[in-house]
Amino acid sequence: MHQYCNITIIMIKFFQNIEQCLQQLVTMISCTKKYLTIILLLCCSLASHAQYGGEEMSINESTLYYGLRLGVDFANFSGDGTGNYGKRTGMTLGGIVGMRFSEDVPICAETGLYYTQRGGIRKIKADHKERTSLIYLELPVLIKYGFQPADNLSILPLLGPYFSLGIGGKILDKTEETSISSFKERYNRFDMGFKVGCGAEYNHIYLELGYQFGVANISKDEMNAIHGNAWFINIGVNLY
Repeated sequence: MHQYCNITIIMIKFFQNIEQCLQQLVTMISCTKKYLTIILLLCCSLASHAQYGGEEMSINESTLYYGLRLGVDFANFSGDGTGNYGKRTGMTLGGIVGMRFSEDVPICAETGLYYTQRGGIRKIKADHKERTSLIYLELPVLIKYGFQPADNLSILPLLGPYFSLGIGGKILDKTEETSISSFKERYNRFDMGFKVGCGAEYNHIYLELGYQFGVANISKDEMNAIHGNAWFINIGVNLY
């Protein structure tokens, strides 16, 4: 009889976990739809304006350009004591300015200012997780080398450093019902690292995929070295 009771309890917890996962999935899909709608409306509007009122793209001309970026990143930690951390999904929003500064070599220099959400999810026990959110203002300094395989299409591998300043974030433990400030308690506000990836531009619509890895120690604990990393996907428009 005791064994049947234990099995019943386990099954109840199992279905409760499934219900929580489904609720989180529905919430994520709902938020994603809103972001995608905003992205599509913004990109179509600005790209249409650029197509009829702006210049055509050319990686062989010196051109000043600027644009908007909206995307998602999948962040995590690496370093001492981070083996039980999983990825956390966050949003990225920013504006950029760049310069194609050589007519002989198709090289671009690009910078901007981004609002980014990073962090990680720490698994303490099977039903006990701690969610860390780190919100940054990020300044990248990127070099891009362009290839133009077709008219109005450019392929742009990218590489360069980024510098981040923490402006907010919490460490949330729903099981223990605690919430503390990320940067006051555990993490340094300054972060620095490198980005590597590849972008593509077609008729002023820009899409990029890449990875960024932190080299600065963001842990306040001097005995541990922790770094912030993230895969990122951004979409946006470039205007000339």
